[in-house]
Amino acid sequence: MKCISTLVLAVALVVPVRAQIIERVLVKVNGDIFTQTELEERQTAAIRARMGVDFKPDMVNNSEELKKAVDEVTPQLLVDAIDELLLLQMGKEKGYHLSDEQFKAWLENLRKEQNLTDDQKFQAALKQEGMTVDDLRKNVEKQFLVGQVQRDEVGSKLSITEEEARQYYLTHKSEFAEPATVTLREILIEVASTTKGGQSTISVANQDEAEAQAAALRTRLLAGEDFAKVAAEASAASSKSNGGLIGPINLAEVSVSLQELIGKMKPGEITQPIRTTKGVQILKLETIKPASIQPFEGVRDLVADKVHDARQQTEVRKFLSRMRGQALIEWKNDELKKLYEKQIATDPAGGAH
Repeated sequence: MKCISTLVLAVALVVPVRAQIIERVLVKVNGDIFTQTELEERQTAAIRARMGVDFKPDMVNNSEELKKAVDEVTPQLLVDAIDELLLLQMGKEKGYHLSDEQFKAWLENLRKEQNLTDDQKFQAALKQEGMTVDDLRKNVEKQFLVGQVQRDEVGSKLSITEEEARQYYLTHKSEFAEPATVTLREILIEVASTTKGGQSTISVANQDEAEAQAAALRTRLLAGEDFAKVAAEASAASSKSNGGLIGPINLAEVSVSLQELIGKMKPGEITQPIRTTKGVQILKLETIKPASIQPFEGVRDLVADKVHDARQQTEVRKFLSRMRGQALIEWKNDELKKLYEKQIATDPAGGAH
């Protein structure tokens, strides 16, 4: 069963909406409230994501590890909750809303990604998380408003100069590296195996016969026959339909022993027969491309996007700091207030108010 709350955390960054009851208010932000239940929901989601445990608030007293984890995540959760309220208030003031068409498209994409296209599975997943479609929509709409405000008030006002982009590229070249790749051709002589007692074994005679076949094929190749033609004729690998071609593949993803073997070869060279779990293999090195840094001109747009994202994160924090300074924040819990103020004081782009 797919876990919808996990996806909501990743995409909507919120926890399930539950029926409101009369309960303890922790803080008021311009009149809007943040409650004990809402904090506990956020703590539960954060601990679940961080530790992979089905956490409940009453478990804290039974585990020092859980208590420490809750103490660590709570200050930022308080900041995030208040910032979200401020952004939602601005979004509503500006008349932003999530249309039926936008939510429908988001929901269809969610169900495809999570393999929940079957209505019965989807409803069961919602029930497992204690949610309804309306709950899900409210969560998504919150984050739609938050994102729209950030884009309009911050992102759309940023401009990235050529010099900024070049400086970022020069100091982050590793982000634009292309890994070493290798392209090979293969011929596989499959060795028949027998199963006894649930275990598969290959007879020595069959192995020797396969190696003899591979050696004969290699002799033909060294005499000048086309590798692709011989592979199409004799290989048992699925690549035979493509002349034995495999790759280009990331060199770091092949086995260490094969990396060492390739490192000693030149393009066009053919290996000796190699024993594998499926039989005997012959490889030809087609090309090997060393790791390289992509030139600035080829990644200009990608660099600009990275600079924009980094700048936007900083500017959003400054924007939120200004909003906090203008807001009426009324704490009902002094201990949480101290945690909140200490947390925002650690943000060099934000600062405390």
